Amino acid sequence: MKDENNISKSVIGRLPRYYRFLGMLLEEGYERISSSELSKRMGLTASQIRQDFNHFGGFGQQGYGYNVAQLRQNIGKIIGIDNYYKIILVGAGNLGRAIAQHLNFQKKGFRLVGIFDSDERLTGLDINNLAVRSFDDISSFCKNIKPDAAILCIPERAGKSVTEKLVSCGITSFWNFSHYNITDDFPDTIVENVHLNDSLMTLCYNITNSAEAKK
Repeated sequence: MKDENNISKSVIGRLPRYYRFLGMLLEEGYERISSSELSKRMGLTASQIRQDFNHFGGFGQQGYGYNVAQLRQNIGKIIGIDNYYKIILVGAGNLGRAIAQHLNFQKKGFRLVGIFDSDERLTGLDINNLAVRSFDDISSFCKNIKPDAAILCIPERAGKSVTEKLVSCGITSFWNFSHYNITDDFPDTIVENVHLNDSLMTLCYNITNSAEAKK
């Protein structure tokens, strides 16, 4: 494998998509596939696919293409699917509950080990076999369980104080649904920001411009 520090974010961002498409191919009974066939499926060029895979050493065989099961397994290892990192969720509101109830964490490389909220009225609420804990208990929990990452489903105004507390507990990786920009104050953290409003407005833009093009 080549130096991971030289791999662009765009390549890394495509890895989960490759993993998902290869899983679909397995379900359809595919044993092997060429880069050109895969490119048609994914809306990428065959050259782009080969370049992406070459960052990790390349996986195909000339004249054969890619073994679908083996390629998916290799990409899963690169992503770290089998590491089952311990993750907690902070914020048991509507969004937090939906994530805890409907996301299959184990298929994404994580184990959800705790749910926290500052609203004491939610303490004890059962969400997918985990009882919501008071955020006041976070220090002792982290000391005992040592989670690797946290999901933040909290208001922006609470972002800094909550993140500061979590960092002090040893958590430096975040799946961030809040509008708080974590890296501004904590530059050494690993953050994946999810902005649902931005995504919806991007859809709005694409519909608008598609309509304009048809005029």
